[in-house]
Amino acid sequence: MRCSGVKTLKHKKRSKSQLHVVIHTPESSLKHPLRLFQQMWRDLLASRELAWRLMIRDISAQYRQSFLGIIWAFLPPIVMAISFTLANNAQVINVGKTDIPYPAYVMFSTALWQTFVEALNGPLQAVTVAKPMLARVNFPREALILAKLGEVFFNFAIKVILIVALFIFFRVSVSWTVILTPVALIHLVLLGTFIGILLAPFGILYQDVSKGLTLITGFWLFLTPVVYEIPSEGIFRFLVKLNPVTPLLVTTRELATTGIVSEPLGFWVVSGITIIGLLLTWITFRLAMPFVVERVSS
Repeated sequence: MRCSGVKTLKHKKRSKSQLHVVIHTPESSLKHPLRLFQQMWRDLLASRELAWRLMIRDISAQYRQSFLGIIWAFLPPIVMAISFTLANNAQVINVGKTDIPYPAYVMFSTALWQTFVEALNGPLQAVTVAKPMLARVNFPREALILAKLGEVFFNFAIKVILIVALFIFFRVSVSWTVILTPVALIHLVLLGTFIGILLAPFGILYQDVSKGLTLITGFWLFLTPVVYEIPSEGIFRFLVKLNPVTPLLVTTRELATTGIVSEPLGFWVVSGITIIGLLLTWITFRLAMPFVVERVSS
């Protein structure tokens, strides 16, 4: 009996020592930036397995709960390509001359635009769906963002099948720079993620954010050279060039087709702002989420 009691006591002590204790202090984490970055990096690494599981769950649910399933990944660019090609042939709109056949141009550009929009909406959708879990379970919030990033790249990989088939059909020649296309694509996705993370805490508190984002992206598409080339002059050219998506999307398209980058300076400027902004919004996201979750759960 005595030995059994000793074993039980030791087991209790060992269990207590294994508990992960989180202590909240009034001192801001920003006063110790090195410690903050180390914690951010540890949480990012620790969230990989959970992010993978969330990504598999979301992808499975996305296509399992749909009659057409994976076909939905192909339909939007196909419909847009057919619509604008018919409008262009009927001279309802005049998009000018494109570097590759217009149907392939529209479909490829639409796939890039959809990838950006998915990256933009991803963080907001992730935290909104996980709102009950955020209030009850303590886990690295980065897992939600990583899972959505994985879903974005998975959806684009499906669209690549359609793009390759279309390029073969129209005999579109590609340059050796096509191997650099993933670099520009990652920058485009990071821009959407940067803006999405910035809006995510507000999106949990106010539904107006997601509704307003739908309206904004509709107008944003009009200012992005998805169905037309960059105008050569005028105020509209200035607005299109001012659009941060323009140099990233155009560079991705050019690397995959002509191999001649027309906006190298704009690409690197926007990319630099994106990387710095993503780091700052990541910090803001970590600091803001505990307060947002507390307000939602109260």
